[in-house]
Amino acid sequence: MRKKVTIVGAGNVGATAAHWIASKELADVVLIDVVEGVPQGKGLDLLEALPIEKRDVSVIGTNDYADTANSDIVVITAGIARKPGMSRDDLLNTNFNIMSDVAGKALAASPNAIFIIVSNPLDAMAQTAFKKLGLPRERVIGMAGVLDSARFRTFIAEELKVSVENVTAFVLGGHGDTMVPLSRYSTVAGIPITELIPADRLKELETRTANGGAEIVKYLKTGSAYYAPSAAAVEMVEAILKDKKKILPCAAYLQGEYGISGLYVGVPCKLGSKGLEQIIEIKLTPEEQAALNKSADAVKELCTVIGVA
Repeated sequence: MRKKVTIVGAGNVGATAAHWIASKELADVVLIDVVEGVPQGKGLDLLEALPIEKRDVSVIGTNDYADTANSDIVVITAGIARKPGMSRDDLLNTNFNIMSDVAGKALAASPNAIFIIVSNPLDAMAQTAFKKLGLPRERVIGMAGVLDSARFRTFIAEELKVSVENVTAFVLGGHGDTMVPLSRYSTVAGIPITELIPADRLKELETRTANGGAEIVKYLKTGSAYYAPSAAAVEMVEAILKDKKKILPCAAYLQGEYGISGLYVGVPCKLGSKGLEQIIEIKLTPEEQAALNKSADAVKELCTVIGVA
């Protein structure tokens, strides 16, 4: 029997995630949205592409959570997108209400699902879902670090003119301006990038990574990034469905790891069939720990505003 993945929110991120999942033949996909006709139209269009791609999966669009029943994974992308001049924090209250509503409905239909949260502000929305759902932390994971690391890897590969396959990068902390790109743990074919890129230039790449989302919003003017965010979410989906035990930077609910408790913060996570299977703790310098603490404080501030801290 094929696996089943529900994607809540049929906007650009949700629909593109459905596209990646179907094109990889990972699972049957249900695209659900509050807007009538949009998930149905996008779902049917994608389904009609699959004979060309020679992929046997079902894709349906719906407005009814009954169609999402017994999903293995629920990916929540629902929420309003960022507009120019709008910070992630401006999204906070609107998306808090949306997340509170959709998470509960999705859980009622799929009580055994693992939840991947993509809506912004990411860490606060993951915390919202965790509190509303009442599930163990292993089953509620935020997508942020995979995207931020991919951006960092892109910039490193471009800088050094090497294959992106040679580049590994780590980004910790909240998904926003306070994220912590760890250059010391980032490598090209096993060589630390600190030995390949001058410190001042590296700092510029780290800053560009932290502002990666805003850079794309500035270009698009009426929308935000969706190819890379959806691909990042699907890498997490694939790691879970295939029980890969893959270590990816994700937003996880910390219970003392890295000296932080009771908050969703980006850390290296092992993902497998049970969801979050292990949090990997790496040694940080005092400066890195201070930056991570600052990032966690920014997350806590948002969570306090919406009452989920």
